[in-house]
Amino acid sequence: MRRPVLDLGVGVFVLIGVLALGWLSVKLGRVEFLGSPGYQVTADFPSVGGLKAGSAVEIAGVEIGRVEAITLADYQARVRIRIRRDVKLQEDSIASIKTKGLIGEKYIRINPGGSDRIIPPNGRIREVEPPVDFEELLSKYIFGKV
Repeated sequence: MRRPVLDLGVGVFVLIGVLALGWLSVKLGRVEFLGSPGYQVTADFPSVGGLKAGSAVEIAGVEIGRVEAITLADYQARVRIRIRRDVKLQEDSIASIKTKGLIGEKYIRINPGGSDRIIPPNGRIREVEPPVDFEELLSKYIFGKV
């Protein structure tokens, strides 16, 4: 009589553990099942220099979105960005690709503009700054072309 109750208790405990592990992996992996909330904008960069899908998008150090995809369009890198709904970007905002630390991960930093006009959903950030190419700077410094 005690054995089936013990087996049932162990089974429920294992099931709860598997569900908790699944929930944790989804949350840490930032996976969205029903589509992520927010709206989408694009920006065309001459080079993305190591930026990847899933990278952070920040304003003033606060994460406001994520990079959804990076594709090639007219020989430029078209970056599709998902922005939180509560954040409105001005039409003259500037998107730049930055590095966290000296050799850290890449992210997009947006400097808000002063315009009264807002970028609509599926709109485009027109002003961009490409990432700094440290290898090129280092080679110029080493070979004395700075």
